[in-house]
Amino acid sequence: MPIAVDQPIPDFSAPATGGEITLSGLRGKKLVLYFYPKDNTPGCTTEGLQFRDLYPQFQKAGAEIVGVSRDSLRSHENFKAKLELPFPLIADTDETLCSLFGVIKMKKMYGKEVRGIERSTFLIDAQGVLRREWRGVKVPGHVEETLEAVQAL
Repeated sequence: MPIAVDQPIPDFSAPATGGEITLSGLRGKKLVLYFYPKDNTPGCTTEGLQFRDLYPQFQKAGAEIVGVSRDSLRSHENFKAKLELPFPLIADTDETLCSLFGVIKMKKMYGKEVRGIERSTFLIDAQGVLRREWRGVKVPGHVEETLEAVQAL
């Protein structure tokens, strides 16, 4: 069943930098779950840095941030270290979370059709209910908009 705004997100467990992450383990905090196409690419690097720079404000607003892509844990560890990201990255190599959140799309890359992650962000409240979703995200201004939504929740 696809996820929907104002509906609870089913509990999940996923491998991440720093160890396994479960949705139930994050209960009591708001969660910003952002899906991005690939480690070490320009847009994904910019987005990661912007979430990093505003991370203290997200925490002050009672939120945790978790990034998700299909990259391996090793790739994530390197990306996280390089950008000094203070939050975990989930390695969704089997696309379980990508499927749950419906973020896999056919995209054009260098004139070819490829399957990939559509940049998307989901705001989940402290009880595990989806409150906002942004799909087909453009990086400029997105992190600030997400922070405003977290603060308003």
